[in-house]
Amino acid sequence: MAGVAVFLPRVRFKRATRQGLAWTTEALFPNYLFARFDWHHSLRQVQAARGVSGVVHFGERWPVIEAAVIEDLQRAVGTDELHILAAELSPGDVVEIADGAMRGLSAVVSRLMPSRERVAVLMDFLGRQTTIEVSMQSLIKEGDVRAAAFQAPDKSSS
Repeated sequence: MAGVAVFLPRVRFKRATRQGLAWTTEALFPNYLFARFDWHHSLRQVQAARGVSGVVHFGERWPVIEAAVIEDLQRAVGTDELHILAAELSPGDVVEIADGAMRGLSAVVSRLMPSRERVAVLMDFLGRQTTIEVSMQSLIKEGDVRAAAFQAPDKSSS
């Protein structure tokens, strides 16, 4: 659409699924994008564009986001409008194993091995504490909102 500049910041991250870890890409602000246009002349054209359900407004007031705010966001996300989120782990972090035979079990990070992209974790297994090595990519840090996608369905509510 001529005269309309669009910015759709997205994030890419690994999400735990029932089949293991999978890369996913989502909008940073789901169901929203930023568009720069002269609303006096182009508002109806933008509202009628394919995929647009509406332009944010508050009564008769159309909010304007300062260019500096968008520029800061563009710098943070990057020129591809895609920011890759990597989980940063530290010894002592509580994690959930999201892939492999130990999937779904909780553990505590005991040692990082960045050169091998592995982590030593301490976990309770068969009644005793055991240290195992797992891939960094197989762990989800406790408190990460992406972990909710891995929750098993509650069979007791059937």
